[in-house]
Amino acid sequence: MNAEGLVAAAWEAEEALLAPAVRSDRPRLESLLAPDFTEIGQSGRLWTREEIVAALVGDTTPLPPAVLTEREVRPVGPDTVLLTYRLELDGAVSRRSSLWRRDGDGVRCLFHQGTPVPS
Repeated sequence: MNAEGLVAAAWEAEEALLAPAVRSDRPRLESLLAPDFTEIGQSGRLWTREEIVAALVGDTTPLPPAVLTEREVRPVGPDTVLLTYRLELDGAVSRRSSLWRRDGDGVRCLFHQGTPVPS
């Protein structure tokens, strides 16, 4: 996978994490999140991989489509990219950042942060 393939795979995986079918699928989530994954949620809470997987799988609330805008990519190493974007989801707006690393033929997320944008 070249640099362009890494970026494309990271965006595809990022969007997959916003899809209800993926969010309810423990094996798929675990394949997308690195074993040492952490997330700082919009509340400021620090989540581990297991905590976020359990919370997503257990949440049966239907989600409307997510709208991602202001997309940017920053390479941070030969196998790692930082994605940043603005997310509109269910009437809320936040700024998001995710760190993705090449892992075999795919990518895995190492870190994610969501920061609410005041209305």
